[in-house]
Amino acid sequence: MLDMKHTLNSILLAGTFFLVGCNSTQSNIQVDQSLADNAFFKQHKVETQNDVFRLDSKITSKLTSYFNDGPPHLSQAEALMQFLVDNGEASMAYQSNANLTASEAFDNLNANCLSLSILAYSLSEFLGFDGQFQRVHIPEYWDQTQGYSLLTGHVNLVVSEANRSLGAAHVLYSKPKSITIDFDPNSREQDFPVSNITKNRILSMFYSNKGAMALIDKDYDLAYSYFKAAINTDPYYSGAWGNLGIVFRVTGFEQQAEQVYKQALALNPQNSNVLGNLALLYKMTDREAAGDQILARLDDRRKSNPYYQIVKGNEAISANKLSEALAYFRQAKKLDSRLHDSYFGMAKVYYLRGEIELSKHYLSKAYEYSNYEHDRTRYQGKLQWLQAVAKN
Repeated sequence: MLDMKHTLNSILLAGTFFLVGCNSTQSNIQVDQSLADNAFFKQHKVETQNDVFRLDSKITSKLTSYFNDGPPHLSQAEALMQFLVDNGEASMAYQSNANLTASEAFDNLNANCLSLSILAYSLSEFLGFDGQFQRVHIPEYWDQTQGYSLLTGHVNLVVSEANRSLGAAHVLYSKPKSITIDFDPNSREQDFPVSNITKNRILSMFYSNKGAMALIDKDYDLAYSYFKAAINTDPYYSGAWGNLGIVFRVTGFEQQAEQVYKQALALNPQNSNVLGNLALLYKMTDREAAGDQILARLDDRRKSNPYYQIVKGNEAISANKLSEALAYFRQAKKLDSRLHDSYFGMAKVYYLRGEIELSKHYLSKAYEYSNYEHDRTRYQGKLQWLQAVAKN
């Protein structure tokens, strides 16, 4: 697993991003932040917390003008947030590389869910509401970005009315009304478990996303700078440690990578992403049996996950193992018949086999089951192209 493609298949991104929960309490875990130090990398300046969450004066002026009739009510804030949801879904691809600050995301809604959640938090804070980030415990999911498969996760935001003063009196014992802002329609439709996470964890995720895109671009100094910032912001974020380990591994610091992976696993022993990377490192360093043992456990754990079957199918296509790829995509469809990715995978296999009519059939199914406009546009374009090919 030395090649860059396999390396990046194991990166965890936070926005669409995130990891499996930690079984240990953070207070009982020793964190050695010196493990993140490496003098061979040039440190770059990264965005501060204020840079990431700040709303520029143009935005605050618009908000002040919009809410000029008095303090905003939650129903008004909900309308504003719904605007973000509606306009975001119409244009954005939840691209893992669209990692924007709050002000950038306001100007360009083609952002990932993390950046839009940061924007929603900053808007709600400016309007006087309480914002609480939540991790959404979705199954492991892999996204395609610039030709790479990236393991992702998801967050949303709960916006609540704070108890407000009424003259000298206070409203007591009233639970603040709240709304949940979630930029993923799949997450909104399904009742996934959630858990609260801090603003620092969100900032750490933002840095991790930026670092991952720098790693894709092979800008290792910048990637290191972002992952180091993520760890400094939230030393207990296992995902940041895992991504830093990848930087060390691909730049030849294998011993340091192993130490960093083990720090990540101390924080979250169930972190499948880090376990997979540690297994690959074992195999690279002549510890095949130890690596294979971990990979076998992970494969067994993931067999019931349709997204994992899709990843395996795409890997089989890359290896020109088309029959194997088709079996993986069919298994993904069997596990969840609503996923457009499995139909698209089958369409790719049939196209490579020269079976154009079957490819068109499964592209149509992918179009039917897709949720986002950008996916539907992509499938429609491929269908039109196939139809033109079939006529010639």
